[in-house]
Amino acid sequence: MPISQIGQIALAVSDANRSEAFYEQALGLRKLYRYGDLVFFDCAGVRLMLSPPEGGAPVERGQGAIYFRVADLKLAVDGLAAKGVAIVSGPHLTAPMPDHDLWMAFIRDPDGHLIGLMMEAPKGYAPAG
Repeated sequence: MPISQIGQIALAVSDANRSEAFYEQALGLRKLYRYGDLVFFDCAGVRLMLSPPEGGAPVERGQGAIYFRVADLKLAVDGLAAKGVAIVSGPHLTAPMPDHDLWMAFIRDPDGHLIGLMMEAPKGYAPAG
């Protein structure tokens, strides 16, 4: 049987309460449930589990990134900035493709994990203002 679909992604966090608030309130993800220091969110059918590192190890920044698809990159970035989220890199064209353009912006969560916002835009898209 081939392996083909991700069911859950785990991300180490140093403070479950702080990260729960960030992912639920700032990013607007739907929380599924919390069990002790484990917090689970739904990301369009893929579960995101936030948990302290095993064995009490410190959380290390920059071990990976999560990329979320958004329908309107500028609107998503403006909404996050309005909630006080620091924008690491604003909307920018990352890769012109034959049939669309890939635009991205970046933020960081409370532990410094990189979060990409990506939009597959029609050719010639340019975020307003």
